[in-house]
Amino acid sequence: MANEEERIALFVDFENLALGARDRGGVLDMAVIMDALTERGRIVVRKAYADWNLFAEHRQGVVAQRIEMIEIPQRTGIVRKNAADIKLAVDAIELAFERDFITTYVIASGDSDFTPLVLKLRELNRRVIGVGVEGSTSELLPGACDEFLFYGRLVGPSGAKGLGRKKKSKPVADGGAPSNGAEAEADADDDDANPSDLAQIARKVTATIVGLQRSSSGPVLSSMIKRVLLRKDPTFSESDFGFRTWGELMRHLETMGLVELREGAAEGDPVVDLPTEGGGEEEAFGLLRDVVTELEQRTGAPPLSGLKNELRKRNPGFSEKNFGYGGFLQFVKAGSAKGVVDLEWDEEAEDYYLSTGAI
Repeated sequence: MANEEERIALFVDFENLALGARDRGGVLDMAVIMDALTERGRIVVRKAYADWNLFAEHRQGVVAQRIEMIEIPQRTGIVRKNAADIKLAVDAIELAFERDFITTYVIASGDSDFTPLVLKLRELNRRVIGVGVEGSTSELLPGACDEFLFYGRLVGPSGAKGLGRKKKSKPVADGGAPSNGAEAEADADDDDANPSDLAQIARKVTATIVGLQRSSSGPVLSSMIKRVLLRKDPTFSESDFGFRTWGELMRHLETMGLVELREGAAEGDPVVDLPTEGGGEEEAFGLLRDVVTELEQRTGAPPLSGLKNELRKRNPGFSEKNFGYGGFLQFVKAGSAKGVVDLEWDEEAEDYYLSTGAI
């Protein structure tokens, strides 16, 4: 089974990604990219190119992901950007000829200068995945790749502020003007920083299921989830959470309503999916509907800001991460898609407002 996995080589134009993320008001977190790639295969080569004197604050995060930092120093009379691009391209092509076992190349940059490199790698029968920051990625590059991942979408919907919003002319809130919804979501998520051991592993499993479902077309097997968790953390063991076997842990998560198990092609390796109906997720959406209805009847349509805290007053253990959602906004958007609540954006208040039509 292991020999069927994709073997990935990662090449990062770090300056392009870091500056792109900064221009969008964020800070580049390589762990987010590494998690997405780990769900797609085994990463055997990791290289990032930059003048690291200019990105000293990122060194620790890059080293933590076991990425080799290739120094491209700035010298008088030499264009640093071109030097980094050339070095990255030469290394990638050299590796393609020397390492036949590497099946997938990841070019992490939004620079259109890498389009010829991507096309050449595909000529050599290599799969190419691109990674870039939306808004600073050339229109040419994504179309040349087999798959292209936008960093903001990997971070979660809170990073894509304003997408798909509807305006609401007269929002009603309790206590004056609401704060920014994305900031409120981040504040609420801080409460998830120290979950219990069981909640921690449950969130890891559900997030991995979602990632595998996004990146592959076939069913997600229990053994696939375990392999991805081991790629992310080679020290992982279900025994640390009080379970004797991986199968015992998965059956326990099924009893909690967090996953569904059904018979797979191989005995002892069931197909794993998120619950399609009932279970903990439906209860969570019911909690969302009840809280929004109560607030709407009391003070009018409530803002997204502070809503997660209201849910936790009813259920202190609530977390959208238990069900595979990357953030509270994503959970609420899923509820809106299911018809549980209506979600509208107020441009003046810079926040989302929710309603259930109770008034």
